[in-house]
Amino acid sequence: MADLTFRISPNIVLGSFTTSRLGQFALAWGKKYMLIVDPVLKELGTTEKITSALTDRGIDFFIFDAISETAETKTVDQALTLARQAHVQGVIAAGGGKTLHIARAVCALYNSPVDVYDFIEGRASPETEPLALICIPTTSRDSFIFTDIIPLIDSRSRRITIAKTQQGLCKLALFDPNLTVTLSEKQIGAMTQEVICLAAEAYLSQKANFFSDMISEKTMELLGYALDENHSLTITTPQNELLAQSGCMASLAAATSAIGPASLLALSINARYKVSRALTTSILLPHMLETCAGFKADRIANLMTHIQPESARNSTEECVQSLIELTRQRLAKLNLPARLKDLALSMEQLTQAAEDAAQLPLMNTMPRSMTGDDLFELIKKAF
Repeated sequence: MADLTFRISPNIVLGSFTTSRLGQFALAWGKKYMLIVDPVLKELGTTEKITSALTDRGIDFFIFDAISETAETKTVDQALTLARQAHVQGVIAAGGGKTLHIARAVCALYNSPVDVYDFIEGRASPETEPLALICIPTTSRDSFIFTDIIPLIDSRSRRITIAKTQQGLCKLALFDPNLTVTLSEKQIGAMTQEVICLAAEAYLSQKANFFSDMISEKTMELLGYALDENHSLTITTPQNELLAQSGCMASLAAATSAIGPASLLALSINARYKVSRALTTSILLPHMLETCAGFKADRIANLMTHIQPESARNSTEECVQSLIELTRQRLAKLNLPARLKDLALSMEQLTQAAEDAAQLPLMNTMPRSMTGDDLFELIKKAF
């Protein structure tokens, strides 16, 4: 098992209506902010809730929402220019992964002369103090929010890259379960599948340690309560709060361990073809578990016992199959695509995405030593 190096930097606030306290929290780092939000939040009324919390505290801000379907370098450049021109004291980011990744890049480069393309290609790293950042994940999970790396898409090539930032970039991570109530059942379902995947990958990674194991197991326990209607009489915590808690825990697990092949491929497929990471991860998850069952069956079985404690009396093989079947049943129940070909992607396109993923340093922390050929085999199984 890998050694533990614990450097989780931001304060974490999790609870219903915590967004209403945003202005109070933001005053700790300044009174002039850039608010980076996913444009869809305006349609849902979420942007208004966030801006009201800032206005009530007398905080000056401007909104940036010119965000496409992915976290691209050209968007980072545009947002960075506006932030510098406005001389902001901090950035508040609300949305899914792409929004948070753009905001993190802006904060990392704000006080630095490093060019964004030198940044993503590893030719130079910002060494100046980063701008203060407050993250509000509206989808409850982000596998990079507690790390010092950012996945960004090179706008010139549509290739996924990993950039390293300063320590302590994010000052506050605010998880508000009420922000997910506007999501559709399918969106929440795909998101939940991704949370399962994050926890499982962190648990199976070569970088796993006792701390990440504990968090992964707790994530599965919370998901077990959230997904099992039989617990409704004994567990009074609302489902959306349980999902927010499990999403936060899975993000912590991924930060203290590492993501795995399904999440890595989802990143590269999203970069190339703008397909939802949660949707791709949902499809790849059961196939990833099947692959890992060949060498880490006992750990997969243990995860199942945390989702359904009664399965502890079953054999290792039965527990493994139960977890794999659970993920497939959820796809069917939610009427989500079950194969990668259902996403209108060809094998040739997916091969290119696998090649992109194989070039990333995250390949060094997979459940076992893996190559691009192993990623391609996973894609073939899921195709």
